[in-house]
Amino acid sequence: MSAGRAGLKRLFPWSVAVIPAILAAALGASITAPQPAVSSPPGELATVESFASIKDPAERSAALFVESAKVLQSPRCLNCHPATRSPTQGDDLHPHVPPISSEAAVMGNGLPCMTCHQSQNVATSSAGIRSIPGHDPWALAPEEMAWQGLSTAQICAQIKDPVRNGNRSLADIQKHLGEDQLVGWAWHPGEGRTPAPGTQQQLGQLITAWIDTGAHCPK
Repeated sequence: MSAGRAGLKRLFPWSVAVIPAILAAALGASITAPQPAVSSPPGELATVESFASIKDPAERSAALFVESAKVLQSPRCLNCHPATRSPTQGDDLHPHVPPISSEAAVMGNGLPCMTCHQSQNVATSSAGIRSIPGHDPWALAPEEMAWQGLSTAQICAQIKDPVRNGNRSLADIQKHLGEDQLVGWAWHPGEGRTPAPGTQQQLGQLITAWIDTGAHCPK
């Protein structure tokens, strides 16, 4: 305690407790108690219940989406939601090898994805690649759903916009993220890749809670 404050306490013992209270009352609504932080260890997702301490529904909704974005912005999702029509690879999002473009495949000037990507992961030691991802179907996200380079808030706004999400409702989005088996591949990506955080079930629960609290986006 500083000398000044100690002297004040000796002269006016009540001041240490009362003065802060008077200041708080005078400032009124300008003083806001900080919301408790919700965090999860790397590779995991926080539970929906852990957000209950955030009393404001809009703030809780935005926080739930931020937690969900740990999956959406993981390499397992971003590689298939590239900024261009060319996918990326690996945990470092390096250019696809060999070079490939979905537009070239559509126009007949390139190979379709399923030429290399079969119905399941295939182990390999070619060129240092430990496995080739696989799922039937295997495809890039639609062009309007490009996520690479976007902030969490921008992805949130995009994912709930029917013009940019394939005309999906919020219920469709929840089912896609929480149940779609192609999305589920992100937790079983094969040797040499880091799985998405948590589980698909947890992601589905977070998205459901996000929707139920108003589907608010972080700022």
